[in-house]
Amino acid sequence: MADDIKKMYAKAKKAFEQIEYWSQEKVDEMVAAVGWEWQKPETAKALARLAVDESGIGVYEDKVAKIQSKTRGTMRDLIGQKTCGLVREDKEKGLRIFAKPMGVIANVVPCTNPESTVCCIGLSILKTRNAMIVSPHPRTQGSSYLTVEHGRKALAKIGAPVDLLQCIKETSREKTKELMAGCDFAVATGGAALVRVVYEAGKPCHTVGAGNVISIVDETADIKAAAAKIVKSKTANNSASCSSENAVAIEASVYDDMLQALKAEGGYLYNTNEREKLRKYMWPDGKTLNRDIVAKPALYIAEHAGINVPENTRFLMVLGTKPGPEDRFSGEKVSLVLTVWKWTDFSEMIERMKEMQRFSGEGHSSSIHTEIDDRKIELALKANVG
Repeated sequence: MADDIKKMYAKAKKAFEQIEYWSQEKVDEMVAAVGWEWQKPETAKALARLAVDESGIGVYEDKVAKIQSKTRGTMRDLIGQKTCGLVREDKEKGLRIFAKPMGVIANVVPCTNPESTVCCIGLSILKTRNAMIVSPHPRTQGSSYLTVEHGRKALAKIGAPVDLLQCIKETSREKTKELMAGCDFAVATGGAALVRVVYEAGKPCHTVGAGNVISIVDETADIKAAAAKIVKSKTANNSASCSSENAVAIEASVYDDMLQALKAEGGYLYNTNEREKLRKYMWPDGKTLNRDIVAKPALYIAEHAGINVPENTRFLMVLGTKPGPEDRFSGEKVSLVLTVWKWTDFSEMIERMKEMQRFSGEGHSSSIHTEIDDRKIELALKANVG
């Protein structure tokens, strides 16, 4: 293990040992202090500004909102949760369940969300009396480092060990591997290559890879409302999130109306020739996504693909042709490009969706806009997500 990683781990372990037997009350005070610091408007604005400036991707205002809402939401979810000592007892069976911490947890964060990923996972790590060492993305290491520094400031204010939160200052793939090998547990958010690195380290871990959210719209949906919701999710932070819609699958009888509703929300549908230009720009070698398009404005993508679109265009649309690797538009795009599919048979559409997500985003998420409960249940039972 590299000397600097060894030193960080040693400090984290020492800090962990100081809180290993803290009471629930004391732990909750710590979590509240750190969460409060991260969600403060001035903190969120500073972190969002640096993240956008470093990465060149995303939308400043959306990042501010995301940092605050995700941090507050995590704090809300953690309130009242027992994570210390005896957490459950079954007197009839004579069974007692105790919660115990793991130790030092590595948190590998992506450049698309270098601040909110630290906040959300960091609060959960502290709530369970563990220490966290962040391995930032090289492109946004300043953003992740500053996020951790704000957390350390909050810890110092309440007299908690500041080394419960640390961040690698000058990151590298080698340091990330060293951290993975030396930590007690790992959490990683990123692409397939990163997930492989984490698994190869041989430590227990939780990983989040590619998304590829497909939103199904049927004939019972409120078309205008569905379009507004899908576009709100699609355009938030220029679609940097893995949970933003990558495709919409529309029932045939409402297909034209839904397309018009999406266009009314700022969508531009490419014709066949334009689609081919965009494909070549997005996947220059036919397989690897051009990272230059990630979370960039729609006008930027269109211009660099050599396509003229109206100035009020908020996102781009293409028609899907075939699920799987033969049509790269059927996978995750992490950009303001939405693939449109038409269906007549609901069960067959679910099978197509499963094929798309086997290619990209299996195990992530999907959504549906319908008033038919049986369809909600069928999707929940059959979709390879969750």
